[in-house]
Amino acid sequence: MSRGPDVGTRLARAIEASRPGGVVLARESRPWASVTFSGARHRLTIEAGAEPGLEAWIAGLPEQEMRVPGHLVADLEVVSVERRAGGARVAIEVLTVED
Repeated sequence: MSRGPDVGTRLARAIEASRPGGVVLARESRPWASVTFSGARHRLTIEAGAEPGLEAWIAGLPEQEMRVPGHLVADLEVVSVERRAGGARVAIEVLTVED
């Protein structure tokens, strides 16, 4: 029986859907838990093209509502942005919790 994609894969898909032409180049996930919640911490590297709205997309990432089935995005932080002639490479860290 298949359980479908893991939360890291679903998060990567949600990030890619938030930016047409955006591609997740790398991702790491590790389990996370508090007394009342369980989930995962993720680090993703995204390549985004220089299409209009790139800077607004980067600035809005921490506040953007990401739909990740079975999880809530509790925190998203832009860790670094490397601007390039063709766009930007963006590193983010995300905390997801099971809903």
